[in-house]
Amino acid sequence: MTGSAPSAGPARPISASSRTEPPRRRALPPLEALVFVVGASTLGAEIAAARLMAPFFGASTIVWANTIAVVLVALSVGYWFGGRMADRRPDLRSLCGLVLGASLLLGLVPIVAQPFLSLSVKAFDDVSLGAGFGSLLGVLALVAVPVLMLGAVSPWAIRLKLERVEDSGEVAGRMYAISTVGSLLGTFLSALALIPLLGTQRTFLIFALALAVVAALGLSRRWALVPLGVAALLALPIGTVKAAEEGRVVDEAETEYQYARVIEGSDGERTLELNEGQAIHSLYRPGTVLTGGYWDGFLVAPFAVLREPPRRVAMLGFAGGTTARAYARYFPAARIDGVEIDRELFDLGRRWFGLRRRPQLHEYAEDARPFLRRSHTRYDVIFIDAYRQPYIPFYLSTREFFSLARDRLAPGGVVVVNVGHPEGSDRLEQVLSATMARAFAHVARDPVEPTNTLLMGSRRPIASAGLVRAARGLPADLRPLALRSAARLRPPLRGGAVYTDDRAPVEWLIDKSIVSYAAGGEPGGSR
Repeated sequence: MTGSAPSAGPARPISASSRTEPPRRRALPPLEALVFVVGASTLGAEIAAARLMAPFFGASTIVWANTIAVVLVALSVGYWFGGRMADRRPDLRSLCGLVLGASLLLGLVPIVAQPFLSLSVKAFDDVSLGAGFGSLLGVLALVAVPVLMLGAVSPWAIRLKLERVEDSGEVAGRMYAISTVGSLLGTFLSALALIPLLGTQRTFLIFALALAVVAALGLSRRWALVPLGVAALLALPIGTVKAAEEGRVVDEAETEYQYARVIEGSDGERTLELNEGQAIHSLYRPGTVLTGGYWDGFLVAPFAVLREPPRRVAMLGFAGGTTARAYARYFPAARIDGVEIDRELFDLGRRWFGLRRRPQLHEYAEDARPFLRRSHTRYDVIFIDAYRQPYIPFYLSTREFFSLARDRLAPGGVVVVNVGHPEGSDRLEQVLSATMARAFAHVARDPVEPTNTLLMGSRRPIASAGLVRAARGLPADLRPLALRSAARLRPPLRGGAVYTDDRAPVEWLIDKSIVSYAAGGEPGGSR
């Protein structure tokens, strides 16, 4: 991560006559306090900026890299600018004015972010640009200028603090240490306290307020209105991060991991959207546990291998519990281990998606792979539905992960993976098929929807005949689903690379597919 670290060049002796500060003034803030708060606010703003991008562009390593890169460039330009201004106007009041201006711009970020990023997402969707490019422009427009101004503080402060050229090393080192400690505090304060407790938007305002307060101390009393104005913004209610195109937002939460919201339509149907909202992660339809979507495929796909209903099931990527609710209806004897990294999604499932507590359901608020690693249970079925559009966790797409999943299966068990993808694009499915084939003797695909494919892996053969045979004994609602799945069942796609823990460029693969499609090429296939 980055910090507003001061960079001190060769210093010139400063005489008392060169001071431009007026002889009579009220007490000014210590330079150390100014540098400390600026260091904390710079890193706090960086953490919050990446979080601000997540509901619109996801929270992948590409989005983080864009955020860090913009902050680094802005700080570098700020160091240069601050050094020049320090020589031209070596007085603390001018420096405080700069910090006050930065606080105002930082306070505006959460106000303009929602409409700006909403328009950006729509524009990037229209031209089919990837989330990487979109997030780069988003963070550049929102935080580059205030971070540049904050970067100017360090060399300016060193210039003001330096009394003798002989002390330049000691002064620079002390200010550097103070700035770094402030950056460390800003990192943990934003990540562990402010964002979870107050939300991303108010985190920006908290840091803007701290900057405004410390800067106003060095200016005339009329500038005290600025921190008062920023403080007033904290009292305003925070609206929805993104307005629903259809239906209404009935619940939303900025969790420890992501932004989540529940949309309810006029017919009572509810959907769960996470982050950028390009995919639906849970679906509730009044009066039925069936969805008409890929979730229904999870109910019958295992019977391409199994001869009887599963007794032990792991669901990695539980979300609001759509599949678990259906299993409780049709296979009530099955014990289900529901694994979801975000604990708050369990609560949303109970409030809005008909999820009920029952002895057969065990909830685990953990990451999927560590859960499997420590588990000693052998499952008849492991469902993997943890891939988030537009990016997926790379460590859930590798040969090592699928080998771990295979080792957690009971004899004759099956792994079923939901692969979400743009319509007509098969690059991701090719890669996952090739990678799964390194762990499983048999792999098959069920293209259940134009944008979803269920990949199955097992040590036993995966056959349509098993689905046809199972259909005779399944509940009446599931028989047509099993027969349709049997008709769709196909061998896996060929041509994909095998991903490993060492090399799994899944984010670049997705962006490459999108850019290729925008350029007029075929969105899928290997080249």
